[in-house]
Amino acid sequence: MSETSLKRSRDFLAVADQFKLGVLVTESSHPVTTELSQTAKRSISEALQLLFEVDTDVINKYREWSQSDSPRKVADTIRDAVKSGGKLFFTGCGSTGRLSIQLASIWRDFWQKRRASGDPNADIYEDRAFSVMAGGDFALIKAVEGFEDFTQFGGKQIGDLGVGKGDVVFAITEGGETSFVIGTAWKGLENGARVYFVYNNPDDILCEHVQRSREVIEEPRIEKINLTTGPMSITGSTRMQATTIQLCVMLTVFEMALRDILGDESMKSDDVPAQFMSKLEEMHATLLSKPLCESLARLVELEESVYRADHKNNYFANLIGVDVLTDTTERSPTFCTPPFRKFDDTGAAESWAFLYLPYDTTEQAWNWILKKQPICVEWSEQEVRELVGDERLAATYEVVKRISRKELMRFRIGKDGLQYRPLGSGDSAVAILVEDEADALKSSEGYFRTQLEAARAAGAGTGLVYFGSESGISEMEKFVEGWCPETAAIFAKVPQTDFLLDGVTRAGAKTLLNAASTCTMVRLGRVLGNVMIWLVASNLKLIDRSTRYICKLTGLDYIKANELLFEVVEYVEPRMKADQKYPPIVGLSVMRANHNLGNEEAEKKLMEELG
Repeated sequence: MSETSLKRSRDFLAVADQFKLGVLVTESSHPVTTELSQTAKRSISEALQLLFEVDTDVINKYREWSQSDSPRKVADTIRDAVKSGGKLFFTGCGSTGRLSIQLASIWRDFWQKRRASGDPNADIYEDRAFSVMAGGDFALIKAVEGFEDFTQFGGKQIGDLGVGKGDVVFAITEGGETSFVIGTAWKGLENGARVYFVYNNPDDILCEHVQRSREVIEEPRIEKINLTTGPMSITGSTRMQATTIQLCVMLTVFEMALRDILGDESMKSDDVPAQFMSKLEEMHATLLSKPLCESLARLVELEESVYRADHKNNYFANLIGVDVLTDTTERSPTFCTPPFRKFDDTGAAESWAFLYLPYDTTEQAWNWILKKQPICVEWSEQEVRELVGDERLAATYEVVKRISRKELMRFRIGKDGLQYRPLGSGDSAVAILVEDEADALKSSEGYFRTQLEAARAAGAGTGLVYFGSESGISEMEKFVEGWCPETAAIFAKVPQTDFLLDGVTRAGAKTLLNAASTCTMVRLGRVLGNVMIWLVASNLKLIDRSTRYICKLTGLDYIKANELLFEVVEYVEPRMKADQKYPPIVGLSVMRANHNLGNEEAEKKLMEELG
């Protein structure tokens, strides 16, 4: 073990008591999916049904929340704030950071459509919603190392956006313990904003084990929205049920507040939670159904075969592009897959999956996703020094330089990026669309049609995920059967609603995409039982999680397991930072410990066993 890796381990262990999170419900194993990997080997559709079955926990929590006085109170806060000139801030890290970006995008999109229809008040309300993701908008597409571990980073990011009196902050953290998010809550409170803390673990457990969480929960000026659903379907993977319930809750209060602002009497705002609940149950029943799971299994098989053969997949989306991007980019830190690759970075590993939108330039595409110009972290060296001090300055400033707006634009997600990722034999292309986009598939010159036909002509496989009404699905099924019957097509019936925001469709799309991508990774050996064994130890919470998994799989005590983890991290880190392929850190650590091998020998043996 080098002095560097030993020091990093000692530095972590010095603060580990506040990051040993194995006691949290969100870190526990769900009983429904304990043998998920074994089931997936036998039947993909049965594994998908297990994943959707766990989403029943979301339904139950939503029912409980919707029948409380919380929806009305929170919606009133939003309505009163924006009508008085206040702003809304949604803050988060990782999955909740991407959720915060999605929420701000949905809010802005609504008012942009109102403007297009002639609403003179749209300009008043559109620019009132802001996302504060750890690492800025850059982090939507690629995880930013270490940002979520610092409360001062959260405080600075939201402070830079001008949070103040009359504003509302929704500090969203699945675990309820994320330092960055807690920093945004304290900064919002300090500047006079009204603050909500949105989280997914029981108060008593958080208060007993995590001091920073206890301080927030016991602060009477911060209002709490506890959305504990139980364990995740994949142990610790809070991108699943935790963020799904948060999405449903936030879109409900959006819907209520917007109806009040507009004076829309087509549905009383007080009736929204019950209506949302009913439609959510209907959507869940569709996802859980055997026909849906069997059709979705075809898409899993397609993508599994592509990735297993070291080929690539391109997604094509538009109206729900932010939803697709969120699911796609989350796979890298969760399952150790190659992250999105910059168009001119030929030294990095090719991304397994990528997303393209129907806009001529990447800048247009990013503006469409975000519904605004990207806001990236552009701190000066002096600003970073004031946050972390001289000892951490060099490493932190190096990270900051890699997450600028200029760097974000190197991820070419517009049509201008297609030339850098041509598809061929063994690759795949998947279109993901909603009913309002049907013509873009049916028309011979439509975006989805031309992209899938070009992929097919090049020898690539094709897939389709379509969210629509019963009549819309019937028409699309007939079209696909006549046009390209070999396409792996999934038709997800969404409930018809009178909502201003199509919140149930967004929740259904998230749930379906999460299940499909997760099941694909399970089939590829990224999950054992329901435990992530390829996770990336990129922050303190994930370092703890990795250490715990090594303990469980080797019998080492926590300190020895952590020292081994950092030794392996040091070994693979050059490849990690260059976005090249590297072996799973936990798996390599376990192989070393159980077979008394060095890094190179352990990697060779591990790769042979993984095939």
